[in-house]
Amino acid sequence: MARKKRNVTKMESSYTRQYDAYTERQRKKQKRLFRRLILFAAFAVVLLGLMTGYHIHQRGVYAQKQTEYKEKQEELASLQDKEEDLKEEIELLNDKSYVLEIARTNYFYSKDGETIFKITEEEPSY
Repeated sequence: MARKKRNVTKMESSYTRQYDAYTERQRKKQKRLFRRLILFAAFAVVLLGLMTGYHIHQRGVYAQKQTEYKEKQEELASLQDKEEDLKEEIELLNDKSYVLEIARTNYFYSKDGETIFKITEEEPSY
């Protein structure tokens, strides 16, 4: 099929030149706008990707800090229990009868006229 040939010629006048210049400016303006929109979209995608990566990283750091915090809380509770036990021990060590009882059982000190025999906890050999 043959293409129809157009028999229309362009008029040369100041108006047509102005109109052609106007349409060319509009076409260039449209092209620049499209390029700016593409550049902005690419920038937005990159920024969104960076923000998402940073957010995921921060969530990992937060989870790690939460577990560390729980461990430290447990450690603090055990140290507070130990502190209470040591304070109780200090109170007992200030009591003279308690100190004497420890000396008698651990270091075999005796009262006047008392003899101490050490009994082993092993089974007799006979």
